[in-house]
Amino acid sequence: MTFNVFRFVSAAGTLLLMAITVPAIAAPAKNIVLVHGAFVNGSGWKPVFEILVKHGYRVSIAEHPLTSFSDDVTAVKRVLAMQEGPTIIVGHSYGGAIITEVGNDPKVVGMVYIAAHALDEGETEVGNGKKFPKATKAVKRTTDDFLYLDPAFYAADFAADLPKEQAEFEAQAQELTAASVFGTPAGIPAWKSKPSWYMVAKADRIINPDLERMYAKRAHSHTVEIAGASHSVYESHPKEAAALIEQAAQHAQDRMQ
Repeated sequence: MTFNVFRFVSAAGTLLLMAITVPAIAAPAKNIVLVHGAFVNGSGWKPVFEILVKHGYRVSIAEHPLTSFSDDVTAVKRVLAMQEGPTIIVGHSYGGAIITEVGNDPKVVGMVYIAAHALDEGETEVGNGKKFPKATKAVKRTTDDFLYLDPAFYAADFAADLPKEQAEFEAQAQELTAASVFGTPAGIPAWKSKPSWYMVAKADRIINPDLERMYAKRAHSHTVEIAGASHSVYESHPKEAAALIEQAAQHAQDRMQ
């Protein structure tokens, strides 16, 4: 978007009015929607939430049921529909697959991926995981095809940089996740038409950091890497995560022009 400004210039002693076209400065997005991943709920976003709210953003945490990809997308769309104006949508882990779909909504002006899946059309998390194997072997399955992480390995594999007591609690409070969500093929990805930001957790054992880098490079995301960060990077490094989200909020609409 551009607009015209006018100034007087002197030409041969005569004052002339000349129009100059300059880029418009887009207003920052003030709405942020945070989307959690598998095996957790939205409470892990609390440190990031508090920083963003303190800085004047309107922040919503989208709780979704982890019962199917369709159910989860519907739940996040419901929260997005409540926003007034341009919105940044943020996904951690499996939440990245959700925001890649939901991000096609006209309200969304940018996506932020925090150690998250940014699938292309037709891809699945299972398929990409075979190309870039994860380090953890802790994934277990219930008799009705829900997945969880063996609590004995949860702290080391999911939350190695969190306080021991917090990681052990989260291991027992984890949200079981329908196995089907990891095999659901992606639709048209929003990152092909909208700007994105990406945080790579360099010590991630749940998603291979090289897969995270592939996602970020393919989407032309503005990328930061956090040394020593586990899959719980959004909890262990909330200041860095919030800073990346704020960068997206400040610049997403400029990049869409």
